[in-house]
Amino acid sequence: MNTAPAFYSIGTPGTPWGEAERAAWLSQQTRHRSYASEVVSKIESLRSRFDMEEYGRLEYGDETFPLLAIRSRDWNDDLPVVLVTGGVHGYETSGVHGALQFVDQHAADYAGRVNLLVAPCISPWGYERIHRWNPNAIDPNRSFYADSPAEESAALLRLVAPVVDCVVMHIDLHETTDTDETEFRPALAARDGKPFTPGGVPDGFYLVDDSENPQPEFQQAVIAAVEKVTHIAPADDNNEIIGSPVVARGVIEYPLKKLGLCASVTNATYKTTTEVYPDSPRATPEQCNTAQAVAVCAAIEYALAHGEQV
Repeated sequence: MNTAPAFYSIGTPGTPWGEAERAAWLSQQTRHRSYASEVVSKIESLRSRFDMEEYGRLEYGDETFPLLAIRSRDWNDDLPVVLVTGGVHGYETSGVHGALQFVDQHAADYAGRVNLLVAPCISPWGYERIHRWNPNAIDPNRSFYADSPAEESAALLRLVAPVVDCVVMHIDLHETTDTDETEFRPALAARDGKPFTPGGVPDGFYLVDDSENPQPEFQQAVIAAVEKVTHIAPADDNNEIIGSPVVARGVIEYPLKKLGLCASVTNATYKTTTEVYPDSPRATPEQCNTAQAVAVCAAIEYALAHGEQV
């Protein structure tokens, strides 16, 4: 794995970025792939089986990105709602394509059992640039709160507002990559004028539970299902994963709402954030997508089996 440079290429160590530094950072971002051809086209291919909703539209310079959600066709207000989100960090590819794989291959299995609401690519600009932030150098996954500075986050909050108390399970699909350590964490430290402390990148799948409402049995049910298709990240020598104590095999905890994380946007009993490791020599992109889809299925099945059925 490559190591990060001692100092990030933009800014002055110890000084938070101003407008000039943010502009310099933005000037370095280039488009690597197409949201329209790789994501929107797949969503459109599902239109014959599911309802679609444009829940927002991002305007960045001369670029426009429709924000699209997929809903169960026969939405029934008497059924519980399940929320699946992906692509909050646009560079985390399997979060997007794992969500779409779930809809394509598995969503029909839950017809008449739950209402599905899927937002597969919350950050399309980030998807195209293969980046964690939006063009304002804001991390959408620290911005899910009222008056959010990230339009990606604000749009999702508006989408879920009518069902915020009806959602029984929310699974947010992410990846941890080598570039977290070589690019994104150093950039974050530089942006905020803080020192960068090198860390490790866990090799394997893990979950982030809500420390304010932990559901350990739920998390382990997802881990048990996913380990059939990809390996689970071990704890490091400090019994941690990315600096957080491992509370159970493959599970750490964050205070979701306090940190403004996507998994905090509803009042669901069951919440989790998945993290796959696509850079592992033991995992393929197909495995990563499948791990995400399997995690969604296991999470729904657990919620339905533990007091959330109609």
